[in-house]
Amino acid sequence: MITGDTVTAPAETLLPRDEPVRLIDPSGTLRDDAEYPTPDVADLLAAHAALVTGRRINEQCFALVRQGRLAVYPSSHGQEACQVAAALALADGDWMFPTYRDSVSVITRGVSPAEALVLLRGDWHGGYDPHEYRVAPQATPLATQLLHAVGRAHAATLQGEDMVVLAMCGDGATSEGDFHEALNFAAVFHLPVVFFVQNNEFAISVPLSRQTAAPSLAHKAIGYGMPGERVDGNDVAAVLAVLRSAVSRARDGGGPTLVEAHTYRMLAHTNADDDTRYRERSEVAAWVERDPLLRSRAYLREVGALDDVTEERFTADAERVAAALRDAMNAEVEPDPEDLFRFVYAERPQHLQRQWMGLQDEIRRDTEGVE
Repeated sequence: MITGDTVTAPAETLLPRDEPVRLIDPSGTLRDDAEYPTPDVADLLAAHAALVTGRRINEQCFALVRQGRLAVYPSSHGQEACQVAAALALADGDWMFPTYRDSVSVITRGVSPAEALVLLRGDWHGGYDPHEYRVAPQATPLATQLLHAVGRAHAATLQGEDMVVLAMCGDGATSEGDFHEALNFAAVFHLPVVFFVQNNEFAISVPLSRQTAAPSLAHKAIGYGMPGERVDGNDVAAVLAVLRSAVSRARDGGGPTLVEAHTYRMLAHTNADDDTRYRERSEVAAWVERDPLLRSRAYLREVGALDDVTEERFTADAERVAAALRDAMNAEVEPDPEDLFRFVYAERPQHLQRQWMGLQDEIRRDTEGVE
């Protein structure tokens, strides 16, 4: 279809499926799909290893919060299939723009757990070099990272870089103005961005039904002129297949895609949230049997790719990651007071230098007990 000077896709090609894409059902049984082939068993075995590690990271971080070693932790327990697939769907040269809940995704991308968790410990810096890993700092404000992701994709297009950008968010972020601006700009300028919405049913205490009246969040894509797709977010095979397809489309010049993964937040929003005030325990319990780890394990066992020895190895590897994370978070940090002044200006002005000298004098007096 041609509108003015713009070529647009027929509306029916932009609509998501009525039912989310699913390749492996909760019992671990394979379901063939004409559009999305099941990833190779080797890829799914690697994904399962990452799922095991991701779950152990979530458990360890929850314990570190209770021990006072982490200030806060937004757990992705139950969402690990989305976390793992997001990282594995990207090439080394691609960029990821995560949210505060995407620590497992960041770690799966290659960032060490100790570096990834520094931010949530309360340190002044993000912990890792974004350019080294091609992972932007985890964003706490809702949807702001989507604009940054689109800006990076636009820069890549202008500079002729072979790059796809994965912009991650939750269902709550789709209610923000930044979500609209990011998708609209990406579509108008035909940018290589994949918008990945992890719909875990709640924006803190607000259920999805109070956020939108749309048939699904993926249906919002048609309003921007990009395709939308829905996927079972607890099926790591399906999430990997759908994201890989969207990434491939973007890389080949097809423009942006909106992917909505249907999953569930098994734990509270953060350790500061009491989720018993807004949802029933029976609702949470109903999702236990949909656990992405159980589904992945059942399928890999069925096809003979996973045995006890391999599972023990995955568990041991995950425990080593957890131990390293514990050691890093338990290590006491000696803060450098000059950091308060060091990174404010490239060249420190006189008024800031006077403040630093005054603080040094206070520190000396306190250390020496001078009245």
